[in-house]
Amino acid sequence: MHTSIAATSANTQYFIDKEEQFGAHNYHPLPVVLQRGEGVFMYDVDGKRYYDFLSGYSAVNQGHCHPRIVASLIEQAQKLTLTSRAFHNNLLGEYEEYITQYFGYDKVLPMNTGVEAVETAIKLARRWGYAVKGIEDNKAKIVVCAENFHGRTSTVISFSTDPSSYSKFGPYMPGFKVIPYNNLEALKEALNDKDVCGFLVEPIQGEAGVVVPEEGYLSTAKQYCAEANVLFIGDEIQTGLCRTGKMLACDHENVRPDILILGKALSGGMLPVSAVLADDQIMLGIKPGEHGSTYGGNPLACAVAITSLQILKDEQLAERSEKLGALLREELAKLNSPFIETIRGKGLLNAIVIKHSNPEAAWELCMEMKENGLLAKPTHGDKIRFAPPLVITEEQIHECVGIISKSLEILK
Repeated sequence: MHTSIAATSANTQYFIDKEEQFGAHNYHPLPVVLQRGEGVFMYDVDGKRYYDFLSGYSAVNQGHCHPRIVASLIEQAQKLTLTSRAFHNNLLGEYEEYITQYFGYDKVLPMNTGVEAVETAIKLARRWGYAVKGIEDNKAKIVVCAENFHGRTSTVISFSTDPSSYSKFGPYMPGFKVIPYNNLEALKEALNDKDVCGFLVEPIQGEAGVVVPEEGYLSTAKQYCAEANVLFIGDEIQTGLCRTGKMLACDHENVRPDILILGKALSGGMLPVSAVLADDQIMLGIKPGEHGSTYGGNPLACAVAITSLQILKDEQLAERSEKLGALLREELAKLNSPFIETIRGKGLLNAIVIKHSNPEAAWELCMEMKENGLLAKPTHGDKIRFAPPLVITEEQIHECVGIISKSLEILK
C-alpha cells in the first residue's frame, strides 16, 4: 500500500491549530479548512476546489449557498429574525400552512436542531400514549432499532447501541426497547407489550453506513404499528427532502408516518431548522407551557424553510436524486475494485464498504480523495458515505467516479 498524503499548507495548519487549542476535541475532521461553498463545490483557504460528497450530512441537498435561499435569508434578516413565541409573528402561520399542506398533516411543531425534533416526537408519542391509548403513567415505552442514530442528547443516547455515543454518559433514560433493524419478527414481538406507544425508525440508517432495509420492511412495520395501536415515528432528518429519490424515504413504500421528523435540508444548510409533523389527535396533546423553544418558529427560519422546500419541487430534486443515484452506483460497480466490498444506497444517499487488511484504509482513501479534489468522510471505520448535493450533474458524477477510481490506487 503506497501513501501520497500531501503535506498540509502553513495557512491550513494555522486554522487547524487554532481549533485544536481553543475548541473541544469532540470531532476528528479531515485536515481541510473550508471557506466558501457554491453548488456542489467547496473551496479551502488556499483556494483549492473540492466536490462535496457529504453535503453537511444531507443538510445542503439544494447545494451550497443556493442563491434563492441566500436571498430569502438576507431579506428576512433585515426585517425581523426573532420574537420568541411569547408573541405572534407574520411568517409563522404562513410557514405552518405551507409545510403542513406540503406533507399532508394537520399540524407542525417547529424546532431548531434535528435532535430537538426527535425529543419533541418522543414527548408527543408519550403524551399520546397516556392521554389517548390509556397507558399507565410513567410506563410508556418506545421501540427503537439497534445501530440507530437519532442525535446526541442524554435521552437519545440512552437508546443508542454505539458505545462512543453512550459510554460514560449515564445514568440513562428508561422507557426504550431496542430491537434489531430490518427485523419484522422482532418488531411484532415488541409491539405485543400494551405499554408501547411508539416505534421510532430511520427509513434508511444513515450514520450506521447507509443501511437500506429489505423491500416491504417499512410498509409492514407501519401495518404492525397500526394493528397494535402504536405510533409509527419516521425520523427523516437525513433521509427526507429528496435525498433518497423521493420527497421522503418512506414514500418508496407509500408509508405515512404518524409522526414525521424533519431537519437538515429544511433550511438548505443556512441555519438549524427542524420540524415535527402530526395530526391533531397527537399534536394537541401538548398544551401551552408544556413544550417550546426560544428559537423554534423564528421568522428567519420560517422564511428560509419555505424557500428551501419550494426549491426541492421547482428543481425536481427528487427525480434528479433518483436518476443520478442509480448512475453513481452503476459507475462505481463498473470500477470492479477489489477494495470495494459493497455499494449500497437509494437516490443520492450511498455508501461503500472498504475491504482491506489495513483498518485505516477508508480514512487513507478519504485523504487521497481530498488530495484529488473530492471530500468524503468514513463512518464506523470501513464505510464511506457518498452523498453529494442533489444539484450535481451527470457529467460531474462521471468526473467524481474518476476521482474515486484514481484514489483507490492508493490501497494497492
